[in-house]
Amino acid sequence: MIITRSPLRLSLGGGGTDLPSYYRKHGGFLIAAAIDKYVYITIHHTFNEDIILKYSSLERAKCVDDVQHPIMREALRLVDLRDTRIEITSMADIPAGTGLGSSGSFTTALLKALHAHKKNLVHPSELAAQACEIEIDRLGEPIGKQDQYIAAYGGINCFRFHPDDRVEAFPLRISTETLHNLEDNLMLFFTGFARSASLILKDQDTKSKQDDPRMIDNLNFIKELGFKSQAALEAGDLNEFARLMNEHWEYKKQRSGTMSNGSIDDWYTLARANGALSGKLIGAGGGGFLLFYAQDKMKLRHALTTAGLREVRFRFDFEGTKIVAQ
Repeated sequence: MIITRSPLRLSLGGGGTDLPSYYRKHGGFLIAAAIDKYVYITIHHTFNEDIILKYSSLERAKCVDDVQHPIMREALRLVDLRDTRIEITSMADIPAGTGLGSSGSFTTALLKALHAHKKNLVHPSELAAQACEIEIDRLGEPIGKQDQYIAAYGGINCFRFHPDDRVEAFPLRISTETLHNLEDNLMLFFTGFARSASLILKDQDTKSKQDDPRMIDNLNFIKELGFKSQAALEAGDLNEFARLMNEHWEYKKQRSGTMSNGSIDDWYTLARANGALSGKLIGAGGGGFLLFYAQDKMKLRHALTTAGLREVRFRFDFEGTKIVAQ
């Protein structure tokens, strides 16, 4: 049996500039961090003449072309898997549709397992590029590339997205003390809402392709906030990083009327009044997880859990997509 795992992620600055509709004209930049919440894939041989797939549903297919799950089908095609006596199962620590990049993590974990099954070695950059090919090019999802790349690499990394589709990855040059303080003071709370990132990002994708001035100006500003966040973190100035996070959220909300809602706005206001220096909604918006930089963790935890939100505690992951058993 082969077991792989792939980390989920947090965006720390510049999120939204990784969509091809934007970066192919203007270039993109962001900072992302992998966390110790994972998507797992298992693969093993069976005695049945079927491809058995277990996720939120159960599938049995006679051949790859009959597979209904789009990512699984395209991943099997990409690696040219001809073995039909196989069972693939997926599990996750966090539900899908909650803003932590689960789709990209699922795809990288699946590809890593399939390559291991075929005894192929694959570099994180190649793994991420293949995952992007499946989700963006083959399936036409209006999403960005950060999820696949940070899942494949792990750690806290900066990513430059070039107009020619090259992706440049390099680690954030952050001190050990700043890293520990950042990890200790970031707090994650589940809103209870799940949503489709593709549906929310479709409007941004369409407007970017149309060169809508307000959308392009917004994303240009967000990209600059990404560079400023990099500078603040590398200088160890976490108060400035927190200020930029709040500014990022204010501009992010302007991109879509579905980015936030009354409940999210109320929780955000409550958090700012009870120990949070800043925060933002992680992912495409509309639900999922709120991330806060806390000045008083106990006060913030009490206020938001009393309001009905569930805290998910985490640490950063520095291993990326990996084989955990073979």
